[in-house]
Amino acid sequence: MATVPRLAATSKDDGIELHPDGSWVAANVTALEALTEAAAPQVERAKSLKMDMSGLSELDTLGAWLLEKLSRRTVTADHPVEVVGVSENYVGLIEEIRHVNRHNPPPLKARNPVIARVEEIGRAAWSSREDVAVFLHMLGSLCVALLGIIRRPRSLRFTSLVYQLYRVGWQAIPIVLLITFLIGAIIAQQGFFHFRKFGADSYVVDMVGILVLRELGVLIVAIMVAGRSGSAYTAELGSMKMREEIDALSTMGLDPVVVLILPRVLALVCALPILTFMGSMAALYGGGLVAWFYGGMGPSIFIARLHDAVSVTHFEVGMIKAPFMALVIGIVACSEGLRVKGSAESLGKQTTTSVVKSIFLVIVLDGLFAVFFASIGM
Repeated sequence: MATVPRLAATSKDDGIELHPDGSWVAANVTALEALTEAAAPQVERAKSLKMDMSGLSELDTLGAWLLEKLSRRTVTADHPVEVVGVSENYVGLIEEIRHVNRHNPPPLKARNPVIARVEEIGRAAWSSREDVAVFLHMLGSLCVALLGIIRRPRSLRFTSLVYQLYRVGWQAIPIVLLITFLIGAIIAQQGFFHFRKFGADSYVVDMVGILVLRELGVLIVAIMVAGRSGSAYTAELGSMKMREEIDALSTMGLDPVVVLILPRVLALVCALPILTFMGSMAALYGGGLVAWFYGGMGPSIFIARLHDAVSVTHFEVGMIKAPFMALVIGIVACSEGLRVKGSAESLGKQTTTSVVKSIFLVIVLDGLFAVFFASIGM
C-alpha cells in the first residue's frame, strides 16, 4: 500500500465521496494540511459526505483529527456524513476523535443581579474565616517567639531590630511631620472659617487639640505607616518566599518568625508611638501657625487656650492606641507576605491586599477604642 498520503474526491449527485489513502501520520503533517485545505471548498458545498477509509495504511491522532475537521465542515450545515471502510485497528481512535469538543456546556441562565450580589457578599464574608485564622496564627507565633526571647535575650537579633527601627522610624519622620503639619493647619483653617460665623473662634483650639491628640494624630500616622512600611514588609517577605529563602532558613534550623518577622513587628511597635507623638506636635504647631496668621490669635493665647482645653487624658488616649495599631499593621503585612505564591502577580496582589487590610483594621480598631474609652469616661 502507498505510504504517500493522498486524498481523492469524487462527486456523486449533490454529495461528495472522499478516499484518503496512504500514511496519515504526524510525519506528513505539511502534506496532510495541504490536502485537507484543498478539499475543504468542495466539502462545504456538498449536501452529503461519504468518507471511505479503506485505503489508509497508517493513521494516528493528527491524521484522524484532520479528517474529522474536514468532515465537520459538512456537519455544521446539518448534512449527513457517512464513514466506511475503517480498519479495526483505527475504530477506537476514530470514535474518540469524533467526540472531541462536541459536548458544549449549556449556557448559564441569567441570574437576578441583586441575588448574585448578595451571594457574592456572603461568600466573601464566609471566606474571611481564613483571614482571621491566618491573623491569629501569626499572633500566636509572635507570642511564642517573644517568650523565647524573654527566656533567652541573646537570641534577639538586635542589629536587625535597630535597622528596622531606622527604616520605619527615623526615615519616616520627614514625611510624617509634613503630612501631620498640613492636616493640623487645614483643620484649624476650616475651623476658623466656619466658627467665625458664630463668634466661636476660641473653640477652634479645642477642636484642633482634642482631634489631633485623641484621633487624627495616631490615625493619620498609622495609615501612613501601613502604606509605607506595611507594604514594604509584604514585598520583602513575598520576594523571599518566591526565591525560597524562607524555606532555606527553615532547612537551616532557623525560625523565620524569630529571624524575619519579630524584629519588624517590634520595630513598628516601638516606632509608631514615637511617630504619633511627633506627628501630633507637628499638627498642633500647624494649627497654631494658622491661628496666628489666619485667625489673628497670638501664640501665647493659643497655648493658654490649648492648656485649658486639653488634658493629659487626651494625650494618653492617642498614645495607648499607637502600639496596638502597630501590632495589627505588622501582623497583617507579614502574614500577607508569607501568602505570596511564585508569581510577580501574586506579589503585587498580596501587597495591595496588605495595605487595604491594614488601613481597614486600623480604622476599625480606632472605632473600637473610641467606644471603649467613652464607656470608661476617658
